[in-house]
Amino acid sequence: MARDRSQREDYAGPLRRLLLGVVLLCLLGIFLVWRIDSPRVERFRAQVVDTVIPSMDWAMVPVTGTINLIRDFQSYQRLSEQNRELRSELRQMRAWKEAALQLEQENARLLDLNNVRLDPRLTYITGVVMADSGSPFRQSVLLNVGARDGIVDGWAAMDGIGLVGRISGVGQSSARVILLIDAASSIPATIQPSGQTALITGDNTAAPVIDFLENREFVRPGDRVVTSGDGGVFPAGLLIGQVAEDRNGRLRVRLSADYERLEFLRVLRHHGTEQIEDHGGVVGPPAPVAPNTSSLANPAEATDG
Repeated sequence: MARDRSQREDYAGPLRRLLLGVVLLCLLGIFLVWRIDSPRVERFRAQVVDTVIPSMDWAMVPVTGTINLIRDFQSYQRLSEQNRELRSELRQMRAWKEAALQLEQENARLLDLNNVRLDPRLTYITGVVMADSGSPFRQSVLLNVGARDGIVDGWAAMDGIGLVGRISGVGQSSARVILLIDAASSIPATIQPSGQTALITGDNTAAPVIDFLENREFVRPGDRVVTSGDGGVFPAGLLIGQVAEDRNGRLRVRLSADYERLEFLRVLRHHGTEQIEDHGGVVGPPAPVAPNTSSLANPAEATDG
């Protein structure tokens, strides 16, 4: 066994050297062929290239696939970065929207504290909410002000920011307020800035429905909804809320009043819109009365009479 191993080692060394020499000679021959400037050698080189290069397409497939994969990954990385930037901008927009809503509510509170009113004739009575209806079919609250305080049916009730409802039922020392979300509530309103008129109808949900809208194309979610003053029930310009759209595509009102914390309500004294009977008096002063010409023509007769 030891002799066999030594014989194998004796043959292995010369074979390796022989193979190395053959490889070196082949490489030297290829180098010389590629360096010779001769038309025959050039045609030979072209034939070799045409024969060998097409058969190397299989070797380029994984390289091409790897390059395409790297490019796709880079494109996906750029899309991911853009998506993160858009999400960051969306969060900023939401923060700005929330800040705008808070400023709007703060502005409404400041206006309320300063007692700024659209109509200087409007005054109010503040009442404390004593109890609610406690029924899913009737949305109302009870105030501790009534007929002794001059409360009249139909007056508007606000929480300092937005409209809450109207007085419906007055006792001597209490009054019931039907909320805007009650199914029996219908308020004529104007949507700003488009000026579209609509009817805000309650359906016992947190967001009343916008019905009888003139042209929906001019209305966008986020538009302000205020009372129109039609019918003389409510004064015009009272803030109701903002336009919103539910899952079914129906327009509703996101109320500005905080129905979760109804502690104090202000009942606006409103005696209706003044009715104009003399239309000519609106345009100008009344015309002077013409003198009686018959009396001037016969002064003697006027004296005799």
